[in-house]
Amino acid sequence: MTSRNKVLHFAGRRDVDCLSCRASPFCFTGRLPVDEVPELGDIIRRRATLDKGDLLIAQGSPFTTLFLVRSGSLKQVTTTASDEYLVTAFFLPGELIGLDAIGEGRYPGSVVSLETATVCELPFTEFSELGARVPELRRRFLCHLSQEMGGERLWMRLLLRRTSEVRLAHFLVAMSEHFRLRGYSPHRFRLAMSRGDIANYLGLTMETVSRTLMRYREQELLATRGQEFHILDMPRLERLAETSGRRSSVG
Repeated sequence: MTSRNKVLHFAGRRDVDCLSCRASPFCFTGRLPVDEVPELGDIIRRRATLDKGDLLIAQGSPFTTLFLVRSGSLKQVTTTASDEYLVTAFFLPGELIGLDAIGEGRYPGSVVSLETATVCELPFTEFSELGARVPELRRRFLCHLSQEMGGERLWMRLLLRRTSEVRLAHFLVAMSEHFRLRGYSPHRFRLAMSRGDIANYLGLTMETVSRTLMRYREQELLATRGQEFHILDMPRLERLAETSGRRSSVG
């Protein structure tokens, strides 16, 4: 069995120390009162390390658990009834996986590791019971859920109504901001997702993404080397990401 189709069946270890976790400041649980953090650590399970291509969640499997990304990155892919393959989300350190499965009770897509990654399991039943005892935890979770929904709706409007140049610029600015908030350079960073994954996520073709990146290089907005990105002119890229340029046809 290769790592690409390997599913990790690992019960997890209940030895998680949220206070010492590097992703804690970016997690929705960050800055909980110190006396309430151990209770959360009691129900979180640390999962085995994922290698590139490992399957964390299979599409359609019953929802039981939320996952917190500790390190690395993952993608969610959904296969439609017509066998169309869609990249529907990327998950980076501090982010929650599985929020979109709560309503239907099943995971709507498969989640695959893009690189070596670590995650924590958050059993939803136990988490809900803890939320009833710790109001601040429940409040933070609901705020996080609300922000995710708002961001999703805004992104969909942008995706449907903007040109390929604006969409890709918005994506890169969002990735830059993610790294900045985590104390890394917002101008130089590595993205583990392939050009094809980025194109699929943005509703574009890989050829369109490649051409757009070439135009960015010609305009001295960006330099790339493999998966390494160097933003040369952040103000101009941000202005491009915020423009209301409408697409005339699908890229």
